[in-house]
Amino acid sequence: MNQETKLLISFNSSYQNIMDSSLPDIDIDKDKYPCCIVWTPIPLLTWFFPFIGHMGIALSSGVIRDFAGPYYVSEDNMAFGRPTKFWQLKPSLARGGVSGWDSAVTEASEIYKNRMHNLFCDNCHSHVATALDIMRYDNSKWNMIKLAILLIIYGKYVSFGRFLKTWLPTVLLYAMIIAISYIAS
Repeated sequence: MNQETKLLISFNSSYQNIMDSSLPDIDIDKDKYPCCIVWTPIPLLTWFFPFIGHMGIALSSGVIRDFAGPYYVSEDNMAFGRPTKFWQLKPSLARGGVSGWDSAVTEASEIYKNRMHNLFCDNCHSHVATALDIMRYDNSKWNMIKLAILLIIYGKYVSFGRFLKTWLPTVLLYAMIIAISYIAS
């Protein structure tokens, strides 16, 4: 690699960091997660299957959009409560940067305002994947399985309390099932 190429890579990396640092900070108290994918448990379903939950995507301002039901995309009021996990992405990896990010999230939301919700095929994860596909995030193809796996790997819990909100019902449910099966045998 020649010196000119190294300088170009260094400049691009620095430029992307500057562009991404211009975002507002995450504000947990106000549930503002700029350029983040957010996740929250779905009562009962997540208790049995802790890797399944409800997903949304936030604009650069931190406003969360989530496909909350048939023909409905909510704004800043997630269908199953406040986010418990988030994964902040880099808008510099979206076509058009921050404005491309916001445009794609808005376009995906408009598309999903005209769709029937389907738990298995066309759901909140699909809404987020559509937004990422529209913005051509990281020049990758997105789907609900890929998003679920990457959120498990890269997602961060908002707080210890929200970690408990996610895992305590599951632990209690499985402990009760084990206790009952032990007593019954």
